[in-house]
Amino acid sequence: MMITQAENAKDNLLKIRRCTHPNCIVCSLSNSRGLNIDFDVSENGEVKADIQFDKQYEGYQGMLHGGVISTILDGAMTNCIFACGQTAVTVEMNIRFRHPVLLCHPLTVVARIVQYSYPLYFLESEIIQNGGIKVNCKAKFYEQSRFSENCM
Repeated sequence: MMITQAENAKDNLLKIRRCTHPNCIVCSLSNSRGLNIDFDVSENGEVKADIQFDKQYEGYQGMLHGGVISTILDGAMTNCIFACGQTAVTVEMNIRFRHPVLLCHPLTVVARIVQYSYPLYFLESEIIQNGGIKVNCKAKFYEQSRFSENCM
């Protein structure tokens, strides 16, 4: 059986996540106080997760808190870099809150690398809910190869 590119990327993501983010508030599945988001990798290299949040994460009534939204987007982009077999830290994030993200409704977070110019990764991510983009983000990450080298 042939291993697909997405399966190889998911393997990279899991290895690096276990090695460098064992207690991450976003992506650690063993952090009992975390968001426990499990990202998948598509054939085109995007990282994606389908999730839903309850009132515990409320900002304004009925809406997901903006800080939680920012954290989710940052985590998705970080996991996208993990899927490439690398690690990097956030340098800059520019987030546009277009519409409220509703609590108790499913949402999808997607992240992709749009450019790489050593040592910077340029990424985009968005949160989609009810068929529309609610929040989008552009970010820069600074490569931290020393962390990923210990994991592979």
